[in-house]
Amino acid sequence: MKPIYVKNEEYYCHCFHFPIIKLSKKENTAAPKHELVKDVHSFSNPNEAVAKHLDLDVKVDFDTQTITGKASWTIENTTKGNQIIFDENTLNITKVTLGDDEKETKYELGKEVEFHGKPLKITIEPTTTKVNIYYNTTKESVALQWLKPEQTADKKHPFVFSQGESVWSRTWIPCQDSPSIRFTYNAKVTVPKDLMALMSAVNPQQKNDTGVYTFKQDKAIPSYLMAIAVGDVEFKSIDNRTGVYAEHSVIDKAKWEFAELGKMVVAAEKLFGPYRWGRYDVIVLPPSFPFGGMENPNLTFLTPTVLAGDRSLTSLLAHELGHSWSGNLVTNATWDDIWLNEGFTTYVEHRIGEELYGVSEAQMQTVLSRKVLENSITEMGKDSPDTRLKINSAGKNPDDALSDIPYEKGYAFLQTIEAAVGRQKFDKFITDYFNAHAFQSITTEDFVDYINKNLIKGDKALADKIKLDEWIYKPGIPSNMINPISEDFNAIDNIQKSWRKTGVKGLSQKIKSTNERQHFIDYLPEDITVAEMTAIDKEFNFTTKGNFVVSRQWFIIAIKHQYKFAYPAIEKFLTSYSRTYSLTPLYKEMIKTPEGKTWAKQIYAKAKSGYHATTVTEIERILK
Repeated sequence: MKPIYVKNEEYYCHCFHFPIIKLSKKENTAAPKHELVKDVHSFSNPNEAVAKHLDLDVKVDFDTQTITGKASWTIENTTKGNQIIFDENTLNITKVTLGDDEKETKYELGKEVEFHGKPLKITIEPTTTKVNIYYNTTKESVALQWLKPEQTADKKHPFVFSQGESVWSRTWIPCQDSPSIRFTYNAKVTVPKDLMALMSAVNPQQKNDTGVYTFKQDKAIPSYLMAIAVGDVEFKSIDNRTGVYAEHSVIDKAKWEFAELGKMVVAAEKLFGPYRWGRYDVIVLPPSFPFGGMENPNLTFLTPTVLAGDRSLTSLLAHELGHSWSGNLVTNATWDDIWLNEGFTTYVEHRIGEELYGVSEAQMQTVLSRKVLENSITEMGKDSPDTRLKINSAGKNPDDALSDIPYEKGYAFLQTIEAAVGRQKFDKFITDYFNAHAFQSITTEDFVDYINKNLIKGDKALADKIKLDEWIYKPGIPSNMINPISEDFNAIDNIQKSWRKTGVKGLSQKIKSTNERQHFIDYLPEDITVAEMTAIDKEFNFTTKGNFVVSRQWFIIAIKHQYKFAYPAIEKFLTSYSRTYSLTPLYKEMIKTPEGKTWAKQIYAKAKSGYHATTVTEIERILK
């Protein structure tokens, strides 16, 4: 998942070409047989009894805003014990049975834990191989957002979508909700006949006349990648294995915007080996989706804010596509290891982008990345334990542990290793790493063991050059971090030194790309005046014509310097989208003054009904 902070979503990079690896027809896509790590965010005890496959049969009811049905879990009762434990949160469990003959069995819900729900303890027999859980969701489900027709693009039909990461899949399916536990699934989903159902699996490409859709995911995935979307959507193909789903009024725009999607998949394969999930499609969701994108297998969920009309923001796709290797193929075993998902994916994202768009764009993106990292560490404190790559989220909502650190510090760490051993050698290492851990969930310690055995190999000089412990287990910015340089940004820095004397007329023809405009805005003088902002706005039209990223950056400056001409546009921006980590910088700037805090609360009151639950939680924390 890529939450967007004060940073452009475009990333670009350079690559070496490696031969495509041919997969065996018998490739093992199930979870490996080894001791599973204990996840403090799950009540389950998978080393005693673990879920291996799900057969889901549910009905989606928009009138009651519930999903009702049966989750049939094929299990492995390793210890031949008399109990299996699932996670559930705000579900209504109505009955539990065992086996194909549906013998009813006892179950009980344990003590509730904040953010985590309750353990669902089910009595089984030593020979039990299937557990059937009958249930329905409730309106308290964090994972599901139910939208009225007026909240969609076409404004004709309702819509529902899920967001399972990190511990929210248990609010719409009873499951062993830990990234360390992987399973395959089949699903039957019944929806209103005028709507289409989609999941993180092989998907239909057109509506049927029954409202019943079936799905198959034969690759073992963790529960947070279980996803569903139901709405009045259409499909258009981009090439033989990529395509886009969206509402009717959006579909043509989305197909044009994502025209290079197939090229991205090819570029990623040249870098890090074959794409192993079959099709790679995307769906453009309504504006209340809380993130830039979510890497659900086979079907990336995307915010509509990426539809800039000029393809300037579509490199966000490179991040979500990158998760097909780092995250979906090789997964962090616990949320304390999330940098393994996000740091690797941010690195892969930059490399995909450089292959497609060139070195100069990659350099700009890396400079932007470092600025975000440095700002985050300054805000959190250089000695904060939350600035480590390996974190400790015990006793917390794991969502609260998510910041820029796993993305940007993880990316900087991998760049450091690349510089120490050379790109060609590092590319082989990462490709081998993905292959060695394919369809597995691993810990940070597993990674450390792997890199020591397969790259460092006892070379003390190399180990001292990389500094694994300093990067992974210590806070702050390591002493050997690479400071990137962008000649394009240096040219803009020179413009910053002179425009007050020469004026701003004509600068919009010199500062054109989203990267360049973001950098220009980010480094405007601290003492800039409203008159100067007015002149800049007249030249660039940042208030009225900026894309999502440029607008966000400009609005932060506008709030800080009370550029009131932009206030109506700022209010529209904050009430039109629910991208949590793109909205929070604006709210944080607003609350710095009493007048701004009052304004922020007024806007939030208008916007709250359209915000996702995760966005609501974060904004309310800021406004307290």
